[in-house]
Amino acid sequence: MLVTNIAHMDRWTRTHQALSDAALTLFAERGYDATGTAEIAARAGVSEMTLFRHFPSKEALLLDDPFDPLMAEAVSARPAGEPAMRALTSGIGDVWSGIDADAAGALRARLRIVAAASGLHGAIERSSAATAEALVVALQQRGSSATTARVAASAVISGLSVALLAWAQSDQPDPGPALMAALDVLGGGDDAPIR
Repeated sequence: MLVTNIAHMDRWTRTHQALSDAALTLFAERGYDATGTAEIAARAGVSEMTLFRHFPSKEALLLDDPFDPLMAEAVSARPAGEPAMRALTSGIGDVWSGIDADAAGALRARLRIVAAASGLHGAIERSSAATAEALVVALQQRGSSATTARVAASAVISGLSVALLAWAQSDQPDPGPALMAALDVLGGGDDAPIR
């Protein structure tokens, strides 16, 4: 699903990935607060100025979400006339069912760092707002009113955030079951336990 073969990436993408990987490694080793952007840039073999060309802030290194455009595209592609919540839960479910083990591992590592760094909680909300906005636009393009789109996207993002943070702290290797259970609850299905 995500580009992981560095040999097939262009220079910008390779640098972006190297910075992301260096940040994740250093945050896991030293903690988010104890790691500086200069250290991350040095680990990736680039200047700090290059780091900020790729990521506008230190928190963006951790919260940059490659899944937003994929989720928005999947929601946009849902059948016309489908209710907003069903379009969201089905479209997002389609994206998450294709997540490979490497992407799931990277997501878990990021979420564990986020959960441990209390200073990132506001950043999580800002990142979630960007995700919700992408979904709002997708719903509006499908014909939902602005209010309907915002209510549905906010509910789904909030529910998925709870499920993802719980999964990141669990021993389950695959986020799929937790996410699908959350999407089922959000879509009006059974109250299956979310693990």
